[in-house]
Amino acid sequence: MKKVLIITGVFITGLVLTSCRGGKNDPGKVYMPDMAYSRAYETYAPTDNLKEKGIYYDATPVAGTVARGDMPAYPYKNDSVGYINSAKVMNPLPALNAVEYMEAARLYLVNCGICHGDKLDGNGPLYNGGNGPFVAAPKNFMADDMKAMAEGTMFHSVTYGIRSMGSYASQLSTMQRWMIIHYIKEKQSLTAKPAVDTVAKK
Repeated sequence: MKKVLIITGVFITGLVLTSCRGGKNDPGKVYMPDMAYSRAYETYAPTDNLKEKGIYYDATPVAGTVARGDMPAYPYKNDSVGYINSAKVMNPLPALNAVEYMEAARLYLVNCGICHGDKLDGNGPLYNGGNGPFVAAPKNFMADDMKAMAEGTMFHSVTYGIRSMGSYASQLSTMQRWMIIHYIKEKQSLTAKPAVDTVAKK
């Protein structure tokens, strides 16, 4: 019995001494070295030579990921089929309350008003009745075709851009884009023409 205890003690002591042989500065084996020793990179440093160093970085989020607090990603691609299908997409946000409406108005003025105008008439400072730097007039949201446009189609255009207008997906979150669509549609409804009574008066 004594022999067994002595052998066991020697074995455990040898095991302990072997595991400590690297010194306190040696972390031992690392399961995922890329995560344990990630290469720090400055935010605004050039990224064109990263591939040569074996670093994968394209400054875009992983496909299918959703930012914390944001809404699920828009399901359609930027192609003709996606544009057609966008008309079926309804605004997932409920009607805006007073605080949300003011925020949507602010977001519109900051991101859209410069072109489409604060009155949504397509006469923002960049066009200014043809006297601004833009030659072509931006879309007039108060025109009948824009009032008839589906919310999803508007969202598709803001997300991917259309003709001269670029994408706003990097400037505005999914929720902010839907808030702006709510704001535009509410403004359009305030100027909707009253229905014409077609019944002949007797």
